[in-house]
Amino acid sequence: MSTPSYSLFCLGNPLLDMQVRDGEALLEKYELKANDAILAGEKQAPIYDDIKKNYEITYVAGGAAQNAARGAAYVLPPDSVVYTGSVGDDDLADQLKIANKREGLSEVYQVIPGDKTGACAVVITGHHRSLVTNLRAAEKFDQSHLSSPKVAPLIDAAKFFYVEGYFLTHGIGPALELSSKASAAGKTFVLNLSAPFIAQFFTEQVKTIIPHTDVLIGNEAEAESWATANGLADPKNLAEVAKAVAKLPKANDKPRTVVFTQGAQSTVVVTSDKPDEAKWYPVTALTDDQIVDTNGAGDAFAGGFVGALVAGKNLDEAVEAGHKLGSMCVQLVGPQYKWPKVQVL
Repeated sequence: MSTPSYSLFCLGNPLLDMQVRDGEALLEKYELKANDAILAGEKQAPIYDDIKKNYEITYVAGGAAQNAARGAAYVLPPDSVVYTGSVGDDDLADQLKIANKREGLSEVYQVIPGDKTGACAVVITGHHRSLVTNLRAAEKFDQSHLSSPKVAPLIDAAKFFYVEGYFLTHGIGPALELSSKASAAGKTFVLNLSAPFIAQFFTEQVKTIIPHTDVLIGNEAEAESWATANGLADPKNLAEVAKAVAKLPKANDKPRTVVFTQGAQSTVVVTSDKPDEAKWYPVTALTDDQIVDTNGAGDAFAGGFVGALVAGKNLDEAVEAGHKLGSMCVQLVGPQYKWPKVQVL
């Protein structure tokens, strides 16, 4: 039987999101910020049982790269996107597989026997979401999975690669293998910064991957965090930060594209071949009552943007697709997309 060939290969931490609304009391109790993402420490460890007992939970397939992969699969023809990461052998993993299948995303999970699939408590307050992640099986991803008979041919056949910043907290080896392979073969490697703490505390890991990165995606908070960690004079000047990232050394001669979103504000794009020509793209703002939930909006943007690139669209069209998918996502609960499918590209 021949191996299916997917254009886009994604790697990240597969998580099941446990979403709760009106979580103001939880923010206070667990010392959380309204619009942030953290790994659960000792203080936050009890939050999962707490919300199970005391809140109405919506379970949604999560994990940053998996959300983006489902977004790309949504806009592309069937069998275009495959995703890997590690899960436990439990019912959470089964729920993830069902959600992926519905969106048309293929997966080649590494299953860690006897372990639990990672979970993310998503605390919604107004239009903000606070993410508290317990990686569990997700941080036990073994690099050898990439060269396994099931996965290696998929990597060889793919033309685009996408890795979430969160993965760099434990998986710099696999991320470096994927990015350097892509770079050497002249394929397109996309890195999403994912959260301010990645650029802040995993600065070296990000530095290691950047030379192989063709497209870097982030939001304004992540851009500022990267700029501060790297000593930029004006970390709030989004176009200047994008230019600084675009001009960093690169392992091959393909130009680098840097994309920074800012929620409902304009998205900025800077390319290394025209670093002084920042391009701004306005977002079609939604009314307050149209916004249901901002969890996963950034990943939805990334999914639409990368999906469009895979489909051969130009940068302007890719940003438009990203905006469309991001807008669709915030009008639904969690990182989900409209069903039946809406034509995006």
